[in-house]
Amino acid sequence: MSGQAQAAAYRYWSFWERDGSAWAYATQGPSTARPTDGAVQGFRFAVSRDSADAVQPRGAADFASICGDTAARGGEKRVALVIDFGTAADAPEGETPPAARTACARVPDDATTAEALASVAKPLRYDTNALLCAIGGYPGKGCGEAVGSDAGSASDGRTDAPGSSAGGAAEEESGPSVGLFVGAGLVAVLGAAAVWRARRRRG
Repeated sequence: MSGQAQAAAYRYWSFWERDGSAWAYATQGPSTARPTDGAVQGFRFAVSRDSADAVQPRGAADFASICGDTAARGGEKRVALVIDFGTAADAPEGETPPAARTACARVPDDATTAEALASVAKPLRYDTNALLCAIGGYPGKGCGEAVGSDAGSASDGRTDAPGSSAGGAAEEESGPSVGLFVGAGLVAVLGAAAVWRARRRRG
């Protein structure tokens, strides 16, 4: 059982933070991360076993190129987001990943990454445990499902980024561990509500 659990891979959205010129696997979920103005953060949909096996977002990740045309405002911050929908090899059966894209989210100073993502990449989809399942409507179904011990992305971008602070091996019966999803899964529907409240305050 334990050998099978360690070998299991899962299809999910991982969450990354830009550290200088390189990506680092986020050590907290986007529902608690509060980026500063000028931050660059990324999401990547792929098949992986844990944070050390996770695949980085691809393409340019430069704040100036993503948010250069978005003016700064008092009380707000700009967060550059890189959203990589992954490859056909990682896509659920019958689905085709959209092209990777970037977006500049301008949100209140106290906004979380989850709120920034909700402002530019709807529709988002969550499961009953408030795990992030889809960004921009992709994928249309499924959420962190196990794909077998021999599954994995053949694409570029693998990293030796450190594991999440939550850590822990995936459990065979319960699916991916909380540690596996700390980068992307701990986004509650409350994030969208918080954006709505923030807009009400500004209005």
